[in-house]
Amino acid sequence: MNRAIVALLFVLATLELSCQTHKRLRKTDVHTVAFYNVENLFDTIDDLHTRDEEFLPAARVAWNTQRYMRKLNNIAQVIASMDTLDFPHILGLAEVENKNVLNDLVAQPHLAKAGYQIIHEDDDDPRGIEVALLYRGSYFKPVSHQAIEFQDSVPERHILYAALVNAHNDTLHVYVNHWRSRGGGQEISAPWRIRAASALRRHNDSLLQQKPKALIVVMGDFNDNPTDESIVQHLLALPSDEALRRPEALVNLASEAFAAGQGTLYYDGWHFFDQMIVSQQLMHGKRLRVESFSPFTRPWMLFTDSRGVQRPNRTRSGSRYFGGYSDHLPVLLRLSRIK
Repeated sequence: MNRAIVALLFVLATLELSCQTHKRLRKTDVHTVAFYNVENLFDTIDDLHTRDEEFLPAARVAWNTQRYMRKLNNIAQVIASMDTLDFPHILGLAEVENKNVLNDLVAQPHLAKAGYQIIHEDDDDPRGIEVALLYRGSYFKPVSHQAIEFQDSVPERHILYAALVNAHNDTLHVYVNHWRSRGGGQEISAPWRIRAASALRRHNDSLLQQKPKALIVVMGDFNDNPTDESIVQHLLALPSDEALRRPEALVNLASEAFAAGQGTLYYDGWHFFDQMIVSQQLMHGKRLRVESFSPFTRPWMLFTDSRGVQRPNRTRSGSRYFGGYSDHLPVLLRLSRIK
């Protein structure tokens, strides 16, 4: 058998396998993508390798099975409410302790029908909080994933990268981030977030060199606002009108909402730390396009503080247990297929 026939048979076999794979995927004209910092989703088991002492039954604010199960139920309720017709097809998470809590989360009654699959890489963050990606196996199949490391002598949370393909053979390249907090002050902590932004940018540039029309979604809790140096200068994520003048730039979907006074975290005012950033192909391409983006909230996710400000109802703070959801609001992105 000559090489041409062998090559043709190989191509046909590959196409057949691809078609068989996609037969198991549902075709849809809209994909929903979400991100949620779930605020310390810890189990009640002592991990000797992390600082989880505050989330154990004997802690000063007891973290017991009842409170853990309530936390799981609360987070599942939020996720299930994000789309009244369906569940988010892709969901990035921050502040999860390990894969065990992810297994417990996707098994919750609110979420069981979604059939979420888990992408997770163990991290060595001293606090024991990690990032993860959930995807609905009926809509997407994973192609590859990896942890992007950029630490040296000081442990630093990695960035999780995953490529997923849908039934139309569109590949989404997704990055899940949780950058260093502002503990100690914004100026002191800013260099750590700049390092994360630079590492993410390098990986992104490498991807775009290989695939100039890549469909990219960068999500996460960046602990910086859309106007901060790490985002604008080092990640080069800009408002849509500015990005048009810079072909290499990414588009920060949170920029306009932040300028209008919206946010996902309330401290001394609303901050928009939880963002979605996309490649320009998702704004002007011919396959999938951004339809909408916004924080997601419902009245039952909020409480009114002593100043009359409505803010996210969190699980706990300091020595007080509130039994709420998270101190962050999730964000929700809708992508529409171009017909």
